[in-house]
Order: sequence, then C-alpha cells, then structure tokens
Amino acid sequence: MSAQKSKVSGVIGAILGLAGMSAIAGVLVTAMVAPALAVTGIATNNSIGMFENLPSNIRPDVLSQKSEIYAKDGAGNPVLLAAVYDQNREEVGWDQISPFVKDAVVSVEDPRFYTHGGVDIVSAARAAAQSAAGGDGPGASTISMQYVRNILIQKTEEIQDKAERDKAFEDATKTTVDRKLKEMKLAIGLEKEFTKDQILLGYLNISNFGGTVYGIEAAAQYYYGVSAKDVTLAQATSLVAMVNEPNGLRIDQPDQPQKIADNQARRDVNILPAMLKEHKITQAQFDEAKATPVTPNIVEPSTGCTTANANIGAGFFCDYVSYIVKNDPVFGADADTRWQKFRTGGFKIFTTLDIDLQTAAINSMFENVPKTAAELDLGSSMVTVQPGTGRVLAMVQNKVFNPAEGASPEETSINFSTDYDYGGSTGFPSGSTYKAFTLAQWLKTGHSINERVNGSVQTFNLATFKNHCEGSGGGTYKSANDGGPTGSMTVATATANSVNNAFIAMAQKLDMCDITQTAMDFGMHRADGAPLKQVVSSVLGINEVAPLTVAAAYAGIAAGGNYCKPIAIDQIVDSAGADVPIPPGECKQAVDPNVAATMAIPMQQVVANGTATGAQIGDGIPVLGKTGTTDGENHVWFAGATTALATVIWVGNVQGTTSVRYTSIPGYGNVGDMRWPTWTQYMRQANQKFPGVAFPKADGSLTQAPQVAVPAVQGKTIAEAQSLVEAAGFTFQDGGATDNEAPAGTAAGTDPAAGTNATKGATVTVYTSNGALKSIPDVISGSNTLGDAANKLGQAGWKFAGTKYQVTGDGCNEQKPIGTEPAVGSFANPASQGVYIIGCKKK
Repeated sequence: MSAQKSKVSGVIGAILGLAGMSAIAGVLVTAMVAPALAVTGIATNNSIGMFENLPSNIRPDVLSQKSEIYAKDGAGNPVLLAAVYDQNREEVGWDQISPFVKDAVVSVEDPRFYTHGGVDIVSAARAAAQSAAGGDGPGASTISMQYVRNILIQKTEEIQDKAERDKAFEDATKTTVDRKLKEMKLAIGLEKEFTKDQILLGYLNISNFGGTVYGIEAAAQYYYGVSAKDVTLAQATSLVAMVNEPNGLRIDQPDQPQKIADNQARRDVNILPAMLKEHKITQAQFDEAKATPVTPNIVEPSTGCTTANANIGAGFFCDYVSYIVKNDPVFGADADTRWQKFRTGGFKIFTTLDIDLQTAAINSMFENVPKTAAELDLGSSMVTVQPGTGRVLAMVQNKVFNPAEGASPEETSINFSTDYDYGGSTGFPSGSTYKAFTLAQWLKTGHSINERVNGSVQTFNLATFKNHCEGSGGGTYKSANDGGPTGSMTVATATANSVNNAFIAMAQKLDMCDITQTAMDFGMHRADGAPLKQVVSSVLGINEVAPLTVAAAYAGIAAGGNYCKPIAIDQIVDSAGADVPIPPGECKQAVDPNVAATMAIPMQQVVANGTATGAQIGDGIPVLGKTGTTDGENHVWFAGATTALATVIWVGNVQGTTSVRYTSIPGYGNVGDMRWPTWTQYMRQANQKFPGVAFPKADGSLTQAPQVAVPAVQGKTIAEAQSLVEAAGFTFQDGGATDNEAPAGTAAGTDPAAGTNATKGATVTVYTSNGALKSIPDVISGSNTLGDAANKLGQAGWKFAGTKYQVTGDGCNEQKPIGTEPAVGSFANPASQGVYIIGCKKK
C-alpha cells in the first residue's frame, strides 16, 4: 500500500473510531464509492443505503440573463438603451472564455476535476478528517458539486412565494451532511450526462461574482470593461478570486479598499501559485501577473430605463416598451409572469425608436420648453408615429424619467405621451384636434368641404342632435368661438379657422354615435380606459387622451385613411438568438382614401393660413394639421403630419387651472406658443431624414359645392318652412316679419328666392308674413269716368294718389280710366301705398 493510501486509511480509521457509523462516516463512504458509481453504475450495499435513496439527476435550467432594449442609429444599427435584469448575466460559449479563466478555476477549486467522477475522494477524506478534528480546513466540494449547488440556488429564484423561496434557498445553502450528500449524488449524476467541459462552462456562466453580477462574461465586462475571452492573466485570476467569496472579494467598492487588497491576496497567494503548480502558466507569466496590481475598470451596466435618459431622453419610451411587455398576452398569462420572464430571459428587444429623430426631438424640447416653471405645473410631450406602419419613432417630454421616490420637480415617472395602463397619465382634453373626426364623418356621409354651415354663436337645441347609440338629449347648448370668421362659411374655412359653432352645426346634421365610431376607427380612445364621451361638446375635444393616440390617428389621416395601431417593437430574439413572437401590427382602412385626401385639403390650410401658421417649416414639404385649445386654456396642442411623419405636441398645466395661453416664463416666452418652435425645430430636422411628398389628390366628388334649388315656402307655417329648407340641405335662418300677402304668421318667402339654385348648406333666410299686402282691386271695369274709378278705390280702402295719363292714338276716351299704378291684381300695403288712376290722352 502506498504512503498516500496508508494516510487516507488511517484518517478513515480514526474517524470511524471516533464517530462510529455517524453521518460523517456516511459522507466519507459516499465519497469513496463515488467514482465507481459514476463509472460502472454498480449498486451500493446497505451501508450506503441513505445515499442510494437520494435523487440522482439534475439538469441546469435556462439561466437568468439580462434582457436588453435597443434603438436604431442613423445606419439602422442597434444601440443599447437599457438592460433589465434580476441577475446581470450574459451566457457565453466555451470559445468565448479565456483559457486563463478556465485554468485558474480548475487549478484552485478542483485540480483533479478532469479525473474524478464528480466527487474527489482525496479532498473529501481530507475535509472529513479536518472537520472531525474540529478544524475548518479546505472544503471538499468539486466544481461539479459547486455547479449543482448553484443550479439548486438558481431554481429557488423561480419560486413565486417568498416563504417557499426562502426555505428552498436555505435548504440549498445550509452547511449540513444531508446537503453535502445530496450534492455528491447529484454531481455524480451530472457527470453521467454532461462532459467535463460542459460542466465547467455551466459553472462559469452560473456563478455569482458579487452583487447582481453573474457569469464570467458579465463579470469581465463589469469589473474590467472587456469580454471574458479577452481578459489578461492578472484580470482572469482576480475574477476567479471572487468565486470563493463573491461579496467579500468584489472590487467595485472603492470605499472598502480592503476588499481589493483581499482579492489581490487571494489571487497572488492561492490562484496564481495553483496555476503554476499545475503547469498552466510559466514562471514568467506568474511573475508578471503577480506584479500587476488589481486595478478595476468598472463599467456600469445599462440598468433599467433611467439609463436610457443619457443624451437622448429615451427613458419614457423605454418604460413604454416595458409596459407593452407587461400588458400584452403574447408574452404570458399575467403581468407578473410576463415581467419575470422578461427580466430573466435574456431577450434582446429591438424597438422602433430612431436615434436621429429622438435626439432631435429631445434637444428641441429641452431648448424650447423648461423642465419646471414657478408659474404653473408645466408639462409637455412630443411623439412621432410613422404613417402606414404605426411605428413610434420618437417620444420625448420636458421631464427626465425617474421612477425613484423623492424625484425632483424636473423628474417624473409619468409618461405624458401614453395611456394610464402604459405608465402614462389619465390623459389631457384633446381640444380641437378632435374636430378632424367630425370632418371625416361629414365627408363619409357625402357632404362637401365647400358646403356652407352657420358658424355664428348660437344656442343649439340638444334634441335636434341624433345619436343612435345613446339617444338624443334635452336642453340647450351654447359655445363661444375662439376668434375667426362668423356667419355662413364653407366647411373648409371652418376647419382652417377652427370655428367651434360651425363644427357643432356640422354635428347637428350627422349622428353623434357615428362621429364617435369614426374617431375610434382612427384609434381614438380615452387614456383612462373609459368609453369616449358622446355629448355634443365632445365635438370640441373634451375627452382626455394621450398624445401618442392623437399622433397615431393623424398618421392614419396622412396615410390615406389607413390607421395603424402604434407599435414600439420591431423584433425580439431570445438568449439563443431565435425570434420570439411579438404583438402583431394592426392596420385598417378607417375612411375611404378619397375621404382622407379631401380631409387633407382644409387641414393643409390650417397650416398655410389658418390657426397653425406657427407650424410653417418653410422647406416645401406639405403639412396637414390641426390646433387644439381646451376650455380654460389649460392645454394647447398641435397635431401635424406629412406623408412620412405624424408628430403631435402637447403643452399644458398638468395640475391646476392656470391658463397656458396667457402665462409667460422668463427666457422662454408665452407657454401657449412653446409648441411652435419645439415642433418646427424638430420637424425641420426630421424632414431631412424622412421627407414627405404631396398628399394624394382628392377626386373632386367631396370638394364640389353642390347646387340645390331653394324650396317654395310661401304660405307655409314657419315650422313647415324650416323643415323644407333644412330637408333641402340648407341652413335655416329666421328673417323676421315683412310685408306680404300670405296670411299673417305664415312664411312670406325666402332669400335667395324660391326656385333659384344655391350652394348646399348655404343659409336660406325665411321671412314671416305680417299679412299687410293686399291685392289692388279692379276699379276700371264698370267705371265710365276717372272719378268713378277714384271713388271705387276709396270705397275699397285704398288711398287715391292722383291721375296719370298715357298718350295713345285714336279711340282714346279721355274721361274713361284705362288702368292703375300699381297694376290691378298686384299687391301693396294700403296703409302706406297710394294708387294712381291711369287715363289716356290723344296725340
């Protein structure tokens, strides 16, 4: 028997003498039979029955890895925005790890790793002897056993219940013989199924390197700023030193320099000598590495959406993407499952965000809108959606994203651009940007943009508004106009000048439920998730919506009526590089292309000479749009679009009632005007990358002003006359009383006159007869003299005004009347009109 074998046998005998058939003896017996079991599978005898009954196999689960969110730069290359993780890990392959790392781990942790069957008998015996003697001594855990322990710990992370998770973690880490036996048995089973290299690779990928840093790749990048395949010998051994005591030997805490010193000591005293002893490095390499001080180069990982703020202010967009993951069933059954899967799955999410546009947008926002203001709780959002795809290309606001408690007034976690369920607010009243959907419904029903409506301030009878969903209401409604023309005007003029009463008059000719449905077809919905309100005032934009919703709707208008639901994710790949299903894009034709093309005509006039002249860019690219101002002027909007980009900006008072229109901030000017330089500065740059073209031409069917004959209403009741006028497509206007032959109180006539053609929608004035006009009586027949005619005129109640003569030829009886002026049978007012008797004179 060799000296080595004698020594081990002596130790065994001493232990058995001290402890009999104690659990420690069981551990040692287990260690001795481990290689035979691993190689031959021969059944054990009753002396190790306890070991035989333990589970024998374990498979490593998919490791928890960080998930990353990317945008795209000008060349279409991915740019990391943020990473989200429970464990900062990036799993790598065998060839992606430096041989220095592999050799260092084996040399110091398990030098007989490639020769034992999962349990090292020599180390187990030594550990058992030292433990029996009351010492701590080196552990007997092989790399395979340590890998098993890490797998068991990793599995505890999947347990949702905290109490169960804590109990499982304790069972996997507590220092007991039972745990050691279990690790041994599982390590033996592991080595039956996996090669040594596979086990070592798994161990290096799963191990903790301090804090939330897991796996050799993340450790190399975090502590030294290089990949695991590129670490030097000095760096590799410093990293491997942490495996023994991850948090005690980490080197990222400059306020605890002792940890760096302890890390270097373990590197120099334990790891480098072990590698030299195992002939993994030369003496020269040993000397050079030992002479190199441990000098970390900490590279903070891009952790969470706050890191996406840097330079491009993409924290809010990043947060929006995270809510998509949490909310969409494509990622899992419930929000917790989806988010846990995302944090641990090692996904790469490639988003729609365009770095160039995002950079231009955040620069414009911060230059033109302050983050805070003493005068009001100022908020602003600007978001761009691509027509025809719904891809969200930019999303910024005047705050910095920060979800932490105690954030400064310049920071917030609320995304002003999105719905409440996606990290946003409960929305802001959309103001007159909502008028676009009344315009759309107007055209859908065959009306023309050149029909005329009454834009004057008026009191509307709510019972005259149709709503086939909710029914008509009662009472009256009156709204002011915010400037602009009044009276009769074309719908095009009403749109360009955003005339409130004109749009209410348009809605009166439509159906409120249909207007709402058209808005919904363009994706409009309340940010708080409640149904859209359908009251008459909703035409003017009382529903609280998110800017992203408005941007997507206007992108639909610019895309020929093709609305696409906003999408923020282009592609997701898992840790193996395979594509993962993503929320599908959803596009639909909200209105006929000709309706959209016709909408674009007056909506371009909004910018050219209407309420949005401040949005003129001057680069020749056509822009359609609509302004919006809410009651109390707490919020202002501009929704604008080219054929390539739809960009909406909102500026408002997040809380409070201070008017933004009449509030000025030193250095920035009027709050209500901040939207113009912000939008134009950004779009001027955005148009260079995504230049729009001319909007499609309308076919003319909805631009022509149809001519309609004015109906005859004389003698009708005023109510009947109004019905006839409105049924013909005109706007009724009461002209008041006038002299007329019709019975008093009935319709006297119209202006324009009955039978003439007028533009559909034009105002037709109906006058009420006072019954004062009477027919001139026939005082000529039967009268032999002029005097007889005059007497009959007086007897009939008419005033005799005198006699007039006409020169005639032969046959004239100068005493006999030949007519009257006004003529017999014509109508005049006896109270004010005198009648002449006409006689003749011979030549």
